[in-house]
Amino acid sequence: MADSKSKAPITTQSNPRGIPVAPFIDNVSDYVSSRAEVEPTLRNFQEMISKYQFMEVNTQRRGQGLAEKIPDIKKTLEMVLFLTLRKESNPDSDLQTNFELNDTLYARASISPADTEEVYLWLGANVMLAYPLNEAETMLSDKLSAAESSLAHCEEDLEFLREQITTLEVATARVYNWDVVQRRKEKADGKIDEEKK
Repeated sequence: MADSKSKAPITTQSNPRGIPVAPFIDNVSDYVSSRAEVEPTLRNFQEMISKYQFMEVNTQRRGQGLAEKIPDIKKTLEMVLFLTLRKESNPDSDLQTNFELNDTLYARASISPADTEEVYLWLGANVMLAYPLNEAETMLSDKLSAAESSLAHCEEDLEFLREQITTLEVATARVYNWDVVQRRKEKADGKIDEEKK
């Protein structure tokens, strides 16, 4: 039979991407009831700090990757828009351009805007796919907005993680200091008891 006074489930607060909020210790003596709980509490805080730091490193890497990809996506989108505009406004004059064959090797090409119906885009993992100009524009616009949104989330998460690490470092210092004070009190109480004898 279920106990009528059973505890409600513990809910953990988190940010929109599911990173949990670090516990804020307002009163150490309420959080740590005895000195025996100090060491496990400090170990728990250190473990949480390590997890937050691991998440911070991964989020920084993801953010750097996105920051590097966004200019390439923008450049590609600008080229697709340029080809679309050129096809509509001046389809009869050929477009002279240089394209990269290798890091230091370029070739000259002549492109007829009237014949430009599709573009080839790298999707990654050595895969290239042909897209009609309008589909390429839509796909690149969507990809750009998704990348910018992800980058904004990364920056938000990094700020959140730094706050949580700071909160835990402060909590660690407060619990440690509380333990030192408790030891001094016990030592002082022990001396007083010895003096009474």
